[in-house]
Amino acid sequence: MDERIKVYDEKMTKTFNNLLSEFGSIRAGRANPHVLDRIMVDYYGTQTPIQQVGNVNVPEPRMIQIQPWDSSLLKAIEKAIMTSDLGINPTNDGKVIRLIFPELTEERRKDLAKEVKKKGEAAKVAVRNIRRDANDAFKKLKGSDVSEDTIKELEEQTQKLTDKYIKEVDKAIEEKSKEIMTV
Repeated sequence: MDERIKVYDEKMTKTFNNLLSEFGSIRAGRANPHVLDRIMVDYYGTQTPIQQVGNVNVPEPRMIQIQPWDSSLLKAIEKAIMTSDLGINPTNDGKVIRLIFPELTEERRKDLAKEVKKKGEAAKVAVRNIRRDANDAFKKLKGSDVSEDTIKELEEQTQKLTDKYIKEVDKAIEEKSKEIMTV
């Protein structure tokens, strides 16, 4: 692959991976420890991910259990979860924190599926913007020591990359929507 294309391939890969991480934080009725990925806890003055301050496991399909290594963090973890956009009240028994995920209603499932579609569309727009930036950069090569055929070839390679990532995004949207709508 041409070095000039590789830069844009990396950008598209980052966009796609970002979308997947966003999808990971959307809960689909069953407990998924990745919903905690973006929640930070104040650990001795440093914002630290919950996974780095204790054991996070899923003892039941709709429950996440967090057992901090330092029991003085229980209140901080509980507060971080309550102030997050997770929408679940944690229960604290003095040793572990439990998050019980309620069964999703049909309406909530449809809302989540719409949210997935919206995030997917935003990712597709980002991929197309990267393609546009690439094509603009290649057009600026005109008049330099790069032939028009080479520029055309670069643009075609960029289009193939774009098509590949758009297809990946569509597949990810479909899989996540199916996961959400499955009761």
